Parts: sequence; C-alpha cells; structure tokens
Amino acid sequence: MKINVFVTPKKNVLDPQGAAVGHALESLGFSRLKSTRIGKLIELEVEAEDTPEFRIRLDQVCRDLLSNPIIEDFRYEIASR
Repeated sequence: MKINVFVTPKKNVLDPQGAAVGHALESLGFSRLKSTRIGKLIELEVEAEDTPEFRIRLDQVCRDLLSNPIIEDFRYEIASR
C-alpha cells in the first residue's frame, strides 16, 4: 500500500520559509495571497494490511521520526496501489 505523510508547521509556529515564498509570490503579482506555509511530503510504500494495529504503528513512526511534534503537525493518506 502507498502512504502519503504530510508534515506541516503548527499554526502557531513561525514559518520563515513560508513567509519568504509568500513575499516572492506577491512580488510576482500573486496579490490575493492570504498566507503561505511550507511543509513536506513523505511517500511510503509498504507491504502491510491496513489494520488498527498498523495505524497505531504508523502514528508512532510519524510522531517519533517523520515529524517534530513540538513544532509540526502530521497527517497521512493511505492510497490503494
């Protein structure tokens, strides 16, 4: 199965990279921009069944390895092959 993990800065955390991209977009004429946040996408392909136990393990991996829970949020989408 394919899993897309999205990691983004928490709403209350300053995102200087997002701010820089936002300013660049405004200078290119993208004037209706309200905010810009920069995150990352991690694509995983695993041979496993989508079970409650697997989801618990996936949450743990996302929390402990793929994100910094102090400043980042994560979510994932499980897609069929």
